[in-house]
Amino acid sequence: MARIPAGRVLRGDLRGLERREIVVDAFEIGVYPITEEQLAELLGIPSRHPRRPATQLSWLRAIRLCNALSEWEGLDPVYSFDGEVVTRDVDSDGFRLPTEDEWEYACRAGSTSSSYGPVREVAWTAADGLSGPTEVGGRMPNLHGLFDTLGNVWEWCADLYDPTGENDARAFRGGGWSDAPTQVRATARRGGGQRDAFDDVGVRVARG
Repeated sequence: MARIPAGRVLRGDLRGLERREIVVDAFEIGVYPITEEQLAELLGIPSRHPRRPATQLSWLRAIRLCNALSEWEGLDPVYSFDGEVVTRDVDSDGFRLPTEDEWEYACRAGSTSSSYGPVREVAWTAADGLSGPTEVGGRMPNLHGLFDTLGNVWEWCADLYDPTGENDARAFRGGGWSDAPTQVRATARRGGGQRDAFDDVGVRVARG
C-alpha cells in the first residue's frame, strides 16, 4: 500500500464534458492491482500466472474480496450485505474500493495531462500485441510509486457509473491491455453491472 496525501486535482472526462476540481482526504491505495497469486492465497488454490492482475472479478466479488483481505489482516470489514444491496461502514479500518475521485487523484500523481508519462512507457495497451493481462510492475510507475494504474487492466471503483440512472452499473477506470493507447488515460472510464466480470478488469484496494 502507498500513502496518498490529501490534495486536490482537476478531474477530467474522456469526452471532454466534465472539468471539476476534486478534493481528496489522505488515504492508502495498493501499489499494484490485486494479483492472481494474492487471490489464490485467499481462496487456498494454486494460481496459473501469479504476477498477473486477477481478472474476471465482478464488482460484488471485488468488494467481498476487500472484506476477505480485511479479515485476513485482522481489520474490520468495510462492507455489509442485504442481498445485493451493499452498505459501507465509513468508520471501518479495513480494505475497500477507491472512489473515482480517489482513483483519478492517485493515478495522476500531480500530473495535469491525461497520462503521468508517455503511454508506451507507463502502460500496457493494444499497441503491445498482448492476448491478455501481463505481469504487474513491468512499466514505469507514477510519482506516487503506483504501477499499472493506466493500461494492463481497468480497475473497479466504488461509484455508480451513472448516479442519475436506474441500473446498478459501477465504474471502472484507466484502460486495459486491449485498448488503443489513445484510450488509456487518467480520464478513461467505463461501467459494468455489479455481477458482470471481464477479462480486462481487475481491482486495486484502498484504505482510509
